[in-house]
Order: sequence, then C-alpha cells, then structure tokens
Amino acid sequence: MRRLGSFLRDAWALAKPYWVSKERGRGLLLLGAVVGLNLALVGMTVVLTYWQRAFYNALEQRDAATFWALILWGGEAEGSWFPGFSLVAAAYILVAVYQLYLRQALQIRWRRWLTTHYLEAWLSDRAYYRLALTDAQTDNPDQRIADDIRLFVDDSLSLSLGLLSAVVTLFSFIFVLWSLSGPLEVLGVSIPGYMVWVAILYALVGSWLAHLIGRPLIRLNFLQQRVEADFRYALVRVRDNVEGIALHGGEADERRGLAQRFAALMENWWSIMVATKRLTFFTAGFGQVAVVFPFLVAAPAYFAGRIPLGGLIQTSSAFGQVQGALSWFVESYARLTEWMATVDRLTGFTRAMAAARAMSGGPQARVGAGDAVLVEGATVELPDGRVLVEDAALRLARGEAVLLTGASGSGKSTLFRAIAGLWPFGRGRVEVPEGARALFLPQRPYIPLGTLRRAVCYPLDAAEVPQERVAEALSAVGLGHLAPRLDEEEAWDRRLSGGEQQRLAFARALLVAPDFLFLDEATASLDPAAEAELYALLRRRLPGTALLSIAHREAVARHHDRALRLEGRRLHLA
Repeated sequence: MRRLGSFLRDAWALAKPYWVSKERGRGLLLLGAVVGLNLALVGMTVVLTYWQRAFYNALEQRDAATFWALILWGGEAEGSWFPGFSLVAAAYILVAVYQLYLRQALQIRWRRWLTTHYLEAWLSDRAYYRLALTDAQTDNPDQRIADDIRLFVDDSLSLSLGLLSAVVTLFSFIFVLWSLSGPLEVLGVSIPGYMVWVAILYALVGSWLAHLIGRPLIRLNFLQQRVEADFRYALVRVRDNVEGIALHGGEADERRGLAQRFAALMENWWSIMVATKRLTFFTAGFGQVAVVFPFLVAAPAYFAGRIPLGGLIQTSSAFGQVQGALSWFVESYARLTEWMATVDRLTGFTRAMAAARAMSGGPQARVGAGDAVLVEGATVELPDGRVLVEDAALRLARGEAVLLTGASGSGKSTLFRAIAGLWPFGRGRVEVPEGARALFLPQRPYIPLGTLRRAVCYPLDAAEVPQERVAEALSAVGLGHLAPRLDEEEAWDRRLSGGEQQRLAFARALLVAPDFLFLDEATASLDPAAEAELYALLRRRLPGTALLSIAHREAVARHHDRALRLEGRRLHLA
C-alpha cells in the first residue's frame, strides 16, 4: 500500500504543474467537456438497456408496430416512451466522435506544455551537461522528453477517463441490477440484490488474480523503454559518424555493437511476451466467461417465468456493465504497467535534473566590477576526486591575447570548462565583468540542425542577423563560396570538412563579437598559413576582444601577447 501511495504521489507530482499553470483554464475547459461527453455516453448506455428490454419483449410478443417504432423514431412501449434506435445511435456517434476529438486536443496541449517545461528544466543551469557528467543512471534524456512525455499524457488521460467511466457506469447500473435481480435464498438466508454481490465477487477475484499474474510486466516495461532507446541512440550514433566509421572500416564492429544492443532488446521483449501471454490467458478467459455468466445467474428466474425475455436481456446487460466496471483493473492492467514504468522514468529524470541544477561544486562564477576575467584559487578535479589543476590564478584583460599550453591530458580543456562555469568539480572563484559576452570555440565546433545561416549565426537568432553580415563573415574566413547556400538545409556537420567547420566557427566569432573569446585548439584542423590568417583576422576585426587560446603549435605563440604553461597541476609563465 505504501508503494502504491508513493507511486500515486509521483504521478500527481508530474501531472500537477500543468493543471496549476497559466494554461489551466483552457485545459480545464477541455477536460470538463470531455468528462461531460463521457458521462453522456454512459447515460445513453443506461437508456439503451431499457430500450433493449422493450425491444426484446416486443420480439417475444411479435408486436411489429412497437418493433418498428423502436427501430426508427421511437414510440410507446410498456407504458413508457422510448427513443428510436436510429436517434440514439446517431447521438451516440456524434458524442463519441467529439469526445475523442476534444480529448486529443487536450492531449496535445498538455504534451506541448510538458515538453516545453522539461526542455526548460533540462537546458537551464546547464543541467543537460552536468547530467552527462555525473548521472549514468539517467539514460536517454531525448527518449524521456520525446516518448515518455507522450506516453504519460496519453495513458494518464485514457486511464483516468476510463476509470471515471467505470465508476459512473458502476453506480448507474448497480441500482438497475439491484432492482432486477431480486432476493436469493441461500440456506434459509435471503440475500437481496444477489446479482450485485455476485458481480462484485467475480470482479474482485479477477482483479486480484490479474495483479498476481501481471505484476512482472511493470519492471519489464520499464526495461523495454530503456533498451529500445539505447538501440535507437546507437543507430543515431552510426548515422552521425558515417565518415569516421567508413575511414576506420569499422562496419563489422558497429554491426556487432548494434547486434548486442538489439539482442538485449529481444531478450527483454521475449520476457514481456511470456508475461503478457500468461496475463492474456487469464484476461481473455475472464472476458469470455463474463459473456455467459450473467445468463447462467439469471436463467433460473427466466425459466421459472418470473422475468420475460426482455428482462433477461436487460439483466444480462446490466450485470455485464456492473461486472465490466468492477473489472476495469483487469482489463487495463497491461496498460497500467506501461503507465507505471513511464511515471518511474519521468520521475527519475525530474529528480536527476533537479539534483544537477542544485550542484554547487567547481570554481564559482560571479560578476565582477573590473574589466578583466579573474581566476583565483581555481582547483579543478575529475569526478573521481583526482586533481587536474591546483590553485590556478589568471587575469585576462580586454584586448589582450594569452596562449595556454601544456601536455595532452594535463587539464587545459577542463580548466576552460571551469572558467565557462560548466565544470562542477573543484573549488575557487571566476570573476567575469558585468554584461561581458564570452564565446568558447572548441576543437570540434557544434553545428546545429537547420540552414547554413543558423549554423553560422549560432547562438544568435539567425533571423535578427542581416544576410549581408553573414555572407561577409563567411567571405572573411575563406568560405565565401558557401554564401549562396545560406538558406539551404543540410547536415552541415557532415557536408563540411573539419577545416571548414573551424573556419565557420571563426565566422561565428566575427558575428557575435564577444568581449572574451576562448579557443580550445580551434585551428587544429587548419594548415599553419590558414591558422595565421584567421588569428590575424581576429586581432584586426576584434581589437577589443580578449583571447585565451589552447594550442600545441609553437607558431601560434606569435599571435599572442604572453603565454602560460600548465605543468605539474599548476600554471606557470611559459
């Protein structure tokens, strides 16, 4: 019971933010309409049971006039007026269509809000970066945002509306069944409304057995979502690294890796199949027995002449509705297990993001009053606690260029991450002038999806940068031949060579015109002449921009005012 209570609290914690947000008005209006239409469907089902009684009694009595009246527009039967089946069916179809349509409208609105909410939480405070560094358990955040949110919204609405319909159906038909079933004498004891008690007992036993049989599906569905996402991610990795794989001739190894991930997917799927087979054996049998069970219970009264054929049909229908409502748990068990797995994955993701945003380690960034970036007492560690850089101090003033050298693996790039405020391991202080803009160019530039214009302008809004400026920046860095293709959408990270991508990053720096520019081997794919040309371009076009460069080539030093070397975990003058 405690586990159920904890799960329901988690599910409500995921659902609540939307229903208290600024969009709750439209959402509540749609939900109210869907619930109202759902109740209307239940009401029409109640009407149809009475219609069935009159209809079958008319058949039994061979009353053709009443028969046709009940089929077409309605008429008097058994002292009451009944609508014709054509009217009820038309109304039922109309209500069912709009119930589904409005539910889907609510579903996409809720999903849109949740997706925006999760994207904001994932991308804010660099949570996405810290998760990748520190939380190996939170797998495939892309799948949790794209698929788990969709499944959560869909299942939450379907299951909650199904449960509401079951409860309303139960209370609507339980009184009908009570009045129809009459008392039953058992060992001299009169049991009133005995068919109600039979339906309750039948459903309770079925629900208990369904839980015992289907319980393993909760864990298996959780694992299936994970292995499916792992396999899909591996395929995306192959797609995004086609050149590297081809150059290494790594097809056989990739095939083995993909086969291993798919084997894990298959193994878990077979387990789901076995568990589902057991559950389906029970639920299918339970459903088939439920078809004839009410007739078996009501048959003695019919053969004794106490109820007519229409009464038998209505009793069977009412019993089926009560039993079906009480058996909602049995019929929905498989979907409930999928929903529980989705809730667990989203809850874990939510908590992991909150923990990532709350991380306070690493050199602390703050706004300074001066005009230079100051690094004081910066100690940078790896996640396992090993120290890379100890007690580093650095002053980078506007307009100056500083070169940082050191052996590979000494911690230069990690120190850059600490200065950027990304690295959560270590201590110290980083002071950045108020309002200063900083830009970091890594060795492999990030090329976003979309047009070439977006790739060049990133992280600026491409729509706000005049085309002439973009074309001029490309021309300045030696990519003028790409200017006519600014509005073409391509996989530019694969279309452009490594050197072209680095040139594009320099064009990006010209457009952003940062106050502080950090270059982490940003010219490693270029020849020395091109490297010298681009550094000269930066010093000429951005004279007020401070440069801090990581490089291994000695020739780069002449483009800088001074040099530092990271050696023995400490910064020294080169």
